[in-house]
Amino acid sequence: MPAKKFSISQSLIILVISLFSLSCLFPFIMVISGSLSTENDIINYGYTLWPKHITFDSYRILFLGSNRIIDAYGISILVTTAGTILSVFVTSMGAYVMARRSFKYRNILSVYVIITMLFNGGLVPWYIICVHYLNLKDSLWALILPMLANAFNMFLIRNFMHSIPEEINESAKMDGAGEFKIFYRLVMPLSLPVLATVGLFVALSYWNDWFLGLMFVDKQELQPLQLLLRTLVSNVEFLKSSSNASAMQRISAQIPSESIKMALTVVTIGPIVFLYPFVQRYFVKGLMVGAVKG
Repeated sequence: MPAKKFSISQSLIILVISLFSLSCLFPFIMVISGSLSTENDIINYGYTLWPKHITFDSYRILFLGSNRIIDAYGISILVTTAGTILSVFVTSMGAYVMARRSFKYRNILSVYVIITMLFNGGLVPWYIICVHYLNLKDSLWALILPMLANAFNMFLIRNFMHSIPEEINESAKMDGAGEFKIFYRLVMPLSLPVLATVGLFVALSYWNDWFLGLMFVDKQELQPLQLLLRTLVSNVEFLKSSSNASAMQRISAQIPSESIKMALTVVTIGPIVFLYPFVQRYFVKGLMVGAVKG
């Protein structure tokens, strides 16, 4: 089989894309290098692609309470997995209703969803409803339910579902299928590209969220990873900025606060980096088709 020849323009495009892809790796390499550098090296030389003196002190400090870190990892994985599945399912059901041309009130429902994108009830009423009426205080549902439905994602899925021929639904109805069966057995498999794209968005939101844990979770065993690590970094910053006692200053001077932040990034970004390759092939197609159809 003869080797494929590239034109000059194709070679230039490949070169530019390769250089751009390589440049995208630099921030990750610098973050890993910063997490392995000493505090003095970061202060004196800044962030480099290779640490001048390799040390694991930042990771040792992060994992001093390894049991809590592991528990927080489990909470974040559980919340991200359950929240993503439920959110994609609920959001796609709402999108399916708005995409059905035979549904009489789909325009009214669309306007209602748009209003939620423009206005909200405020932080205090939202907190009162979640705690006193929904009883979400100190429960895993407090980390899942408030982010379950997203108006933007709903419209993204709806626009994609508009591209599915209406005749498929009609033929399925003639065979005796109900609305839920049509949605679950036909529409969802055909909408896999946009569902994978939205699923990645939702998974990122759940994984990176610390605000819900801060608002609703007081029990340490229910704290997600992001909240636990945010608390750790806040404590380190407090020690570094404190001037009340000379002993505290001596202790804080030995804490590698900058490299701890880099190590924190490495610890939290790992699962998302491993998740992205599995949904990358759906990402561009789902995003583009869902954005231009409608």
